[in-house]
Amino acid sequence: MAFAQANVVGQWQTLPTTMPINPVHVALLRTGKVLVVSGSGNVPSNTNYQAGIWDPATDTVTTQPLAWDMFCNGMVILPDGRPFVVGGTLAYDPFHGYAKTAAYDPSTGQFSDLETMAHGRWYPTATTLGDGTVMAFSGLDESGPTNTSVEIYTAGSGWSQEYPAVWTPPLYPRLHLLPNGTVFYSGPTNGSMLFDPTTHAWSFVASANYSSGRTYGSSVLLPLTSANGYRPRVMIFGGGNPATATTEIIDLSAASPTWQWGPPMSQPRIEMNAVLLPTGKVLALGGSTNDEDATTASLNADLFDANGSSMTSAGQNAFPRLYHSVALLLPDATVLVAGGNPTRGTYEPHMEIYSPAYLFSADGSPAPRPAISSISPGVIGYASAFQVQSPDAASISSVVLVRAGAVTHAFDMDQRVVGMSFTAGNGNLTVTAPPNGNIAPPGYYLLFLVNAAGVPSVGSFVQLSTATQQIGDFSISVSPASQMVVAGTSTNYTVAINPISGFTGTVNLSVSGLPAGATASFNPPAVSTSGSSTLSIKTSLSTPLGNYSLTITGMSSGTSHTANTTLMVIGGPAMPLIGD
Repeated sequence: MAFAQANVVGQWQTLPTTMPINPVHVALLRTGKVLVVSGSGNVPSNTNYQAGIWDPATDTVTTQPLAWDMFCNGMVILPDGRPFVVGGTLAYDPFHGYAKTAAYDPSTGQFSDLETMAHGRWYPTATTLGDGTVMAFSGLDESGPTNTSVEIYTAGSGWSQEYPAVWTPPLYPRLHLLPNGTVFYSGPTNGSMLFDPTTHAWSFVASANYSSGRTYGSSVLLPLTSANGYRPRVMIFGGGNPATATTEIIDLSAASPTWQWGPPMSQPRIEMNAVLLPTGKVLALGGSTNDEDATTASLNADLFDANGSSMTSAGQNAFPRLYHSVALLLPDATVLVAGGNPTRGTYEPHMEIYSPAYLFSADGSPAPRPAISSISPGVIGYASAFQVQSPDAASISSVVLVRAGAVTHAFDMDQRVVGMSFTAGNGNLTVTAPPNGNIAPPGYYLLFLVNAAGVPSVGSFVQLSTATQQIGDFSISVSPASQMVVAGTSTNYTVAINPISGFTGTVNLSVSGLPAGATASFNPPAVSTSGSSTLSIKTSLSTPLGNYSLTITGMSSGTSHTANTTLMVIGGPAMPLIGD
């Protein structure tokens, strides 16, 4: 690919470092590093169970032993940032599943066993629910049959009772949490189902158009945004053996949801991956026409629009990515692609990085990226306003949260893109967090700013938490009650926040009522618990003269209070006439 085409199809790079263990499972940590879980690595005689950490900053891998075989587990990331491993391989050929679970602590670099499930799970899916609990479903149990019960895990207290399903799911079912709190099953079998975590009942939704089944195809929940009313739409890709290139989309906000054909991929794909990007677009890559057959590998990558309506090329990767391959969005808005294990005892050790076209200018040079200076507060409450400081605030077109991913076996169990509403000020953005955990489950997310040219910033980690619910209340005052300013000059006010009844929240500040040609900024833009901020107002020579009533608003976790002051804009002294 010519370098100058990078702004059209992106650019692929093979990393110098190779992966020393089979990367069957990967998850993005809140540190920006990537956890790799191999376990026995699809080698029955291997009892040297391994995990590893890949550091994108240094392109180095460190490995560590595991106490038990976490091969073919389900994995999501708990609200506190610990990857949570559900099940694994108790026995090979025939396969039996572990009832064990474990969590990896990014602070200590160690795994700790957690509460065991009622029965084993090999090839299970784990799904984070809106309250931060984790639903486990499917997988072969400790005796070999498919585990048909749902269990729900609460960190710190363990597993719920079993909730038996009235149907037998396939292994690694594709599950997505919807904005109404239900969980949607999109495949790989033909019939779509819905699980209600409140009643623990399953119901049928619709049948896919592709009737042959989408084994090891992929599935994504398309971006939920305040602009689209958090409308839930799921897109499924490929799958089957021989594979199909078809895609389908279902709108679950419809009165009677039905699957509709989407644009086809450039090649058929089984054992593929699909990755959501900060722009909301979907990268589809890897796989092959015939399962575990590198001679029919798909080396094309495809990029689908955020609404799934069209597809363009995303270039070509270098190595076949078949069974046990993975693809994961990184904080710098590139995508890690690794693995491929069609034959036991060998796997593809080369790692590749895909840099999407949004990172390049027309001449192939790096595109100027918007910058994030700071985010306040770092732990964000639902429906609350928070501040993002950016020198590029005026050029930002979208602010999105991308949940840190956890991918295995053609499906990312944790990826999610949520777009938020915001207003731009002088060097800062006031952003409104998602309304609840069904839209964005509690936990760690990468926050990206995307500018009008479609170029994303480097992502910054923030934590969405129900623990930030406001305690007490606050009052707001402003002084002086009036200021006079000459058009073309500046003046300052002091805004004070005082806590009431043990208030410990963060108050984000804004002002309305400014005259034309005037701008305002707060320093600092938010006050934690108590304190003051300086409101600076700068007028221009074109600002109309007169008296203006200004309203200063303080907002914290959905609670707001206001204070009023007056700005009087006057003209400067007249210039003396020449000769007087």
